[in-house]
Amino acid sequence: MKRIIYLSPFLFIFHAGLGQPPRPPAISSPDIHQDQSITFRYYSRTAQRVSVSGEFLKAPVKMSRDTSGVWSVTVPPVQPDIYPYSFWVDSVQMADPNNTYIFANERFKRSIVDILGDQTLIHSLQNVPHGKINYRYYKSATLGTTRQLLVYTPPGYDPNGKTKYPVLYLIHGGSDTEETWTKVGRANLIADNLIAQGKAKPMIIVMPYGNVRPNPMADFTKDVVNDIIPFVEENYSVIKESKGRAVAGFSVGGGQTLNIGLTNPDKFAYVCSYAPYTATEEFKSNFTNWSPDAKAMNKQLKLFTISVGTEDFLYESVKQNIALFQDKKIKLEPFIVSGGHTWMNCKLFLATSLQQLFKN
Repeated sequence: MKRIIYLSPFLFIFHAGLGQPPRPPAISSPDIHQDQSITFRYYSRTAQRVSVSGEFLKAPVKMSRDTSGVWSVTVPPVQPDIYPYSFWVDSVQMADPNNTYIFANERFKRSIVDILGDQTLIHSLQNVPHGKINYRYYKSATLGTTRQLLVYTPPGYDPNGKTKYPVLYLIHGGSDTEETWTKVGRANLIADNLIAQGKAKPMIIVMPYGNVRPNPMADFTKDVVNDIIPFVEENYSVIKESKGRAVAGFSVGGGQTLNIGLTNPDKFAYVCSYAPYTATEEFKSNFTNWSPDAKAMNKQLKLFTISVGTEDFLYESVKQNIALFQDKKIKLEPFIVSGGHTWMNCKLFLATSLQQLFKN
């Protein structure tokens, strides 16, 4: 006779639980203190070394581990701004797993920390009328695919109204995405605040995705001119003349800005290049033996600026670019500041440009 033994399901649950690793402790990171110092935390019982690096630090700072497996460090007070940072765990870079504010980038795994100060910063969320950000899809005949871009429309924009708005085509840096200018650069909030202060004209800002690989990168210029501009002008109430168009960009996007704007002076009256990376075949092809009609171009261009920080790794090459255009007698306004190849400077460059565009 067989004996049947019934075991409680709770017994299985109990035994199964014995083999599970302990739950990690609930931790908060980053913690910003009243004096603007910051505490970072990361949990790992197996890591051998952990450090934090960020654009507010001159070098990575080692973190120490407690008995529960929580690594932590508190860095000295940081000047109010938005900063990217990351953890290095046994030489592997990663974003802070306890921070949902992630840097929009295809290569670097970084998080963002926003340090508020006593004074309201130009990129901060303020009690002013706000524009809208729309995610739009357009058909690129140049690239043979459907692509995404972001469109900022200013407060009070009426698609059926009589007002025609100028447009800024704003390009991100290398390995960034079409979301970086809003998620890191706060372009929409900067525009909101400056428009509310009467320092910037209400405008539409179009933020396309600048990476067209595996196509040649020069195809992005064609995509902007042949596909993006027609899409915007078909779907938004905008000025359809060069006086109502500007192009700006940072790093790789700054180089693309020069290629797009200066080879199409009939389409853009405003060209603003931020710390441009120009070691590309497209730039070489366009400007090595460039013989512009300086008088005609200076008449067409209402504003041409190149901005860079003195600690930027591209500083010397940017100075050479400035000299190149000045040697060609192109009217150019350099904007040289302190600091490096950072989004802190990027926000400064954009805030400066927005106050100059579409004023003349």
